[in-house]
Amino acid sequence: MYYSIRHVTHFRYGAGVYESVMEARMQPRSESTQRCYSFKLAVQPRARIYLYRDSLANTVHYFDIPEIHRELAITAEALVDLDPVPIPDRLEKGDWKLLDPEQMPAHAFEMLLPSHFARTSPALEELAVSIGAQRRGDPLSLLRELNQSIYGAFKYKPKTTRVDSPIEEALTSHQGVCQDFAHIFISLLRGMRIPARYVSGYLYHGSEDQDRSGDGATHAWVEAWLPGLGWVGFDPTHNLLASGRHIRTAVGRDYADVPPTRGVFKGEASTKLTVSVAVSPSETLPAERDLSPQFISEEEVIPRHSDRQREQQQQQQ
Repeated sequence: MYYSIRHVTHFRYGAGVYESVMEARMQPRSESTQRCYSFKLAVQPRARIYLYRDSLANTVHYFDIPEIHRELAITAEALVDLDPVPIPDRLEKGDWKLLDPEQMPAHAFEMLLPSHFARTSPALEELAVSIGAQRRGDPLSLLRELNQSIYGAFKYKPKTTRVDSPIEEALTSHQGVCQDFAHIFISLLRGMRIPARYVSGYLYHGSEDQDRSGDGATHAWVEAWLPGLGWVGFDPTHNLLASGRHIRTAVGRDYADVPPTRGVFKGEASTKLTVSVAVSPSETLPAERDLSPQFISEEEVIPRHSDRQREQQQQQQ
């Protein structure tokens, strides 16, 4: 299935700011059954865009805007071909022995370690006991069960947590967004010595799909390393296995490694962020067009003595 993606991030500032430096992880990955055929990134105010690959093969674009500006718009468009991933119903009970550290590849072993947003806590340990998060049965069947348990235990409710919220907030309130559910699941899996990583990307919402989240935002889910299968995706927000509708852009230990945008600016100003995401089936390459939104910036000189570096990034819903 071909998918056309358009992702627009728009920052508006209450006063002129300068020296904006930004990273964007918006380019879909090409691996396994997913292939990114085209990708375009545009920035307004215009800037020279550079890119590099990080240690997990995510494509990272970055740019610097030294001039005074009151708005910053980042527009990404991509065409992706995504085939469903065949997943068996279960594995063998004896496959647990293949999840011992000495049996797994190095890139999976790293995903056993605690990270900034994915670590244990008393509240997490209580959840683990209540849903039976311990090695039993076969690995794949257990993860399917836990994926469903998290889906049932937590209510999906946007804006109940922040981009930097620890998992304790969602664990206490029993509600949150995909970012929270992914961190909780990753923490549970690592506690059982199952390698787990955070996936940032997009979810296509078809008219027949009964999804809790809606259009217009990025999405996040979990991949667990399982013997004989490699990385298998689980979406606790929707109680799904990530397959033909989940489009991967970046993977990491948790959200701190892979936010869609992350940057800083200098200046004293409030910030308003709006994000628009559209994912639709496509048969052909999108028509070539100017992807740069046109905004007029009002120049305003900010005295150097008021310099303040402020971080800006977006939460995944």
